[in-house]
Amino acid sequence: MTKDLNTLATALYVKIDDHLIAFPDLAPHRPRTGIQPLISDAELVTLAVLSALLGFTSERRWLRHARTHLSGMFPYLPGQSGYNKRLRAASALVLHIIRVLGRDTSLWNDDVWVADSTPVECGRSRQTATRSALAGWAEYGYCSSHSRFFWGLRLHLLCTPGGLPVAFALTGAKADERTTLLAILDADPDLMTRHPGQTILADMQYYGRDFETALAGQGLTLLRKARKGEPPRAGTALIKPLRQTIESINQTFKAQLDLERHGGRTIPGVAIRVIVRVLALTAVIWHNDHTGQTVKRSLIAYDH
Repeated sequence: MTKDLNTLATALYVKIDDHLIAFPDLAPHRPRTGIQPLISDAELVTLAVLSALLGFTSERRWLRHARTHLSGMFPYLPGQSGYNKRLRAASALVLHIIRVLGRDTSLWNDDVWVADSTPVECGRSRQTATRSALAGWAEYGYCSSHSRFFWGLRLHLLCTPGGLPVAFALTGAKADERTTLLAILDADPDLMTRHPGQTILADMQYYGRDFETALAGQGLTLLRKARKGEPPRAGTALIKPLRQTIESINQTFKAQLDLERHGGRTIPGVAIRVIVRVLALTAVIWHNDHTGQTVKRSLIAYDH
């Protein structure tokens, strides 16, 4: 295989299609009788990943671009409304494919994970905050990394140092990172069964005796920088060089995959746009890993 967008799209489509043939129950439910879709679920998910990699934040503009430039790969393309509905219905499939691709990489067996969260802004005006369909889930929060307040959500990530998403959650902006991390681990017991004795590198906000006891109860070791007034912690020397790694993973989502320009206006709409971007990064790492690339998280070959 070569490292280019067409090859990635073909490999991803084949991987999803083969998986759906082996596990047909993963496909979104649709009636047995009636009009059958002209674009398959594998094509639909692949199409969504390409839109994220190419930096399209408008579905209408993306479909116009695809009709002009990708008709050879996708003979039929739905309208914007049909595309949106089909993609939302395929959210469970997208989540499953993220895990399938992640497990099919050499990075999956890394014995170190990094934990962090990053803002997903959903609006800036007071009118948006009070009238939006996201109100109640989206909320005001503070980003200490950039010293700014924002209205929206937080994407909580558990990744390998190479940037491969292992697990993630999308919560309100004020959600506690520690509680969310524990909930992520509790929601997927199989993850800990397959990865015993992991080490988690995290920022100073992942603190607390009860929190660390809960992690230790699952066989996890937490490494973080000491907070003000705390005695020096073991492994502090490892945190400083990896701090930039954590920030660069977030920057990949924000600068290259346009995480905060998702364009979602409803809860299902925001959710699918975020998880498609997680799938896009996972697919790139998966493809780079299988093509023997040195930098697994590089999107350069796929963003044009």
